[in-house]
Amino acid sequence: MPSYSGVWNLVSQMQAEAAGNWPKPPIPLWAWGQNINYGQLGLGNQTDYSSPKQVGGADTWIAVSGDQFSLAIRVDNTLWSWGRNSFGQLGLNNLTNYSSPKQVGALTNWLKVSCGAYHSLSIKTDGTLWAFGQNNTGQLGDGTTTIRSSPVQIGALTTWASISAGRNTSFGVTTSGALYAWGRNEDGELGLGDINYRGSPTQVGGLTNWASVSAGKGSSGATVAVKTNGTMWSWGSGLNGKLGLGNTTAYSSPKQIGALTTWSQAAFGAEFVLALKTDGTLWAWGQNTSGQLGFNNTTNYSSPKQVGALTTWGAVSAGRIHAVAKTTAGSIWAWGSNGNGQLGLGNTTNYSSPKQIGALTSWLLIAGTRYGTFATRS
Repeated sequence: MPSYSGVWNLVSQMQAEAAGNWPKPPIPLWAWGQNINYGQLGLGNQTDYSSPKQVGGADTWIAVSGDQFSLAIRVDNTLWSWGRNSFGQLGLNNLTNYSSPKQVGALTNWLKVSCGAYHSLSIKTDGTLWAFGQNNTGQLGDGTTTIRSSPVQIGALTTWASISAGRNTSFGVTTSGALYAWGRNEDGELGLGDINYRGSPTQVGGLTNWASVSAGKGSSGATVAVKTNGTMWSWGSGLNGKLGLGNTTAYSSPKQIGALTTWSQAAFGAEFVLALKTDGTLWAWGQNTSGQLGFNNTTNYSSPKQVGALTTWGAVSAGRIHAVAKTTAGSIWAWGSNGNGQLGLGNTTNYSSPKQIGALTSWLLIAGTRYGTFATRS
């Protein structure tokens, strides 16, 4: 096939893509929900939005997390933050709120982020762990209770693989499958068999088969985690049945939820949990006062119950009292509390069963925040 200068050519494009030289379209970030007071949606104002609005320009974002503030990573591995900053949780070396994204330092080696209520966790490409923000319960893990308004390295490990920041707790899983916990432990939410706070990462048991962990953000602490063998475990406060163990009892060490070995991921809201199985089904349990479990009612459940009959769910994320999920086809759905438009449906009506947000099937990342939602789409 001949090639013509200045004219698009499929063969030339394929050759350029193979060499990594063909420009790819941006993957922008979209946001909706609560934005008053702190500008936590990053839209340059303090106005709530009940439908998706693009954050910034034509950038590609690869990670995002939020609460009343937000952290996100661009494709060049730069770290950005915005929203509430009363404890330095934006990492900008000040306590100033920002309503649009601000770069955290100048480094280009950030990989993963997780926002707690008032503190932040991040992993770099070299496997090191960093934290900043509120530290009153030792949730930063640096051995102090000192507020940090810029990133500080936690320990010397270079094998951190995933992280989850809760209300005042922190968790991390290493590449070897070891699970670590630190911070508040009033309800046994660290899983260490006691209720003593920890100011630095402490391994949960001696097993190295943990795959992922999600920390709850309710006023009573709780945690859920999935092992590499597909089993699911929970611990901490059992209020509202959020541990999924069929009761409301508190446990300070991990307890297995049922006997199934087909769990793939879980997301903890304030007082409820969403989880996916390997067969693509969606399950939920815990508090349901705003319909956040998706069962078309407002009844609490203390053990896992399937949400609808779909078998094409690919990802889930939980806000405080709302849920967002993505199908393998790329559509996104939301349900639960909607007082700030966090469901993205163009209104502020609560829904107790999943509702599709628009008709697009090009959504990629999803992240529920305190009363808002972020997502990227191609």
